[in-house]
Amino acid sequence: MTEHEYRAHPTDERDQAPTAAAGQAPRETGESRPRSDTGPEPAPDSAQPHTGPEPAPDSAEHDARHEDGAQVSTDSTPPGVPEAAIPELVIISGMSGAGRSTAAKCLEDLGWFVVDNLPPALIPTMVELGARSQGNVARIAVVVDVRGRRFFDNLRESLADLESKHVTRRIVFLESSDDALVRRFESVRRPHPLQGDGRIVDGIDAERELLRELRGDADLVIDTSSLNVHELRAKMDAQFAGEEEPELRATVMSFGFKYGLPVDADLVVDMRFLPNPHWVPELRPFTGLNEEVAAYVFNQPGAKEFLDRYAELLQLVAAGYRREGKRYVTIAVGCTGGKHRSVAMSEKLAARLAAEGVETVVVHRDMGRE
Repeated sequence: MTEHEYRAHPTDERDQAPTAAAGQAPRETGESRPRSDTGPEPAPDSAQPHTGPEPAPDSAEHDARHEDGAQVSTDSTPPGVPEAAIPELVIISGMSGAGRSTAAKCLEDLGWFVVDNLPPALIPTMVELGARSQGNVARIAVVVDVRGRRFFDNLRESLADLESKHVTRRIVFLESSDDALVRRFESVRRPHPLQGDGRIVDGIDAERELLRELRGDADLVIDTSSLNVHELRAKMDAQFAGEEEPELRATVMSFGFKYGLPVDADLVVDMRFLPNPHWVPELRPFTGLNEEVAAYVFNQPGAKEFLDRYAELLQLVAAGYRREGKRYVTIAVGCTGGKHRSVAMSEKLAARLAAEGVETVVVHRDMGRE
């Protein structure tokens, strides 16, 4: 999932459920008429038939419905959803330019469901939807910031609602110095969202004042003034990856040099140092997926040694990628046409990576183009 962006329009007041009349308490389930406050209820055999007009609907019962008649839950937890199914929630906020997007992408790489710029009033609804996903959405991260403008005022009310529903939530606040923020905004030549007709520092001052209370409530404050992107990701990994080492996902892609290098390759290796099965008439029609072709390739001098040593090298590279916060790597294995040698080597290399716990996908880009 790439980072999700949620946009909403202000809710019309007519869409809100009416409030209960002051001093009226909701009746117990199953009660068919109001009880008398002046004496005991009459026995069933002495009850008189009711001939007057129907009593007005109880206020609490009316409050449980929208004006259009739609039923609304009044419970503190989602109906029919066990408390254990309620997902974990992280709220990411902080200063504009302090790295909120980087922090959100880090959680997304760790398997969190990330929603960007969600109006705070919709956070409880998002949690309830996650609770109804039957465990498919167990962890939700929401980016909340001043881009929501007047929606931001509803955040404290939403946090109180989440607390009443026993939702496990953490607030991550990203902080940075004025100097660092000014440099970052100037480097991308974009205005601060709150600066208006003023200077960047005016927008920063206004944002600090708006976020002052939220910063005080934060569970984790990260000062990114002197951090680069990789160092921020490392801090987020340390907090949220748990005991498990962050996963690395690899794509092993065979290709033909005569069709051009893959534009998304991180690492490129060349199999043209091995004899080409294309010049063996009985192997030419087949591909590197064929057992005879694969056996021919790996019986050539240097083929097995290359596989062993390159797999060892990838272990070293993978460890470095994890430290630097890189979660995806594309390894391109090429030969002349992308049909024989590169295909056979890609299959063996992918199997080695998978055996070492790396989630691996094999793609044969140019196989079948001849």
